[in-house]
Amino acid sequence: MSYKQWFDAHGLKHAKVMEKLTHLSDNDVIVYFRFENMVIHENDFCPLYTENKKCHDTETLNCYLCACPNFRFNDAGFQQEEAKTLFSTCSIESPDGDRFLTDTAIHQNCSGCLVPHQESYIRKIFDRNWFVMMKKVPCEAGQESSGYPE
Repeated sequence: MSYKQWFDAHGLKHAKVMEKLTHLSDNDVIVYFRFENMVIHENDFCPLYTENKKCHDTETLNCYLCACPNFRFNDAGFQQEEAKTLFSTCSIESPDGDRFLTDTAIHQNCSGCLVPHQESYIRKIFDRNWFVMMKKVPCEAGQESSGYPE
């Protein structure tokens, strides 16, 4: 599955959950997306939920921003670095991020970063439409990995 395929499919899953939450305040929506609640009420949202397993090792995990608005991907690749293609990166260069390398590819490894899973961060950039918050994530050929121009 490509980054774009996952991105589009996840955004639709997010929208489906949000359709059920129109009666809630923004703060209550954020609270609803806490890992412990999502495992019970939205078991299909994440494949890890069936195992009651978190994607990040932290006591408090909020899944509203399952994907990070600071992540950038280009399925065609941003650039070549030696004999490898850079497919994804972090626009804020989080010190908690890392790179996953294969023989031919470089991918951003966000497993050590908790930025998008903190409720204070979510509140700062909150929008009920996940695609609005994530608009800079997919980058097309010729665009910088910092995202779309404003």
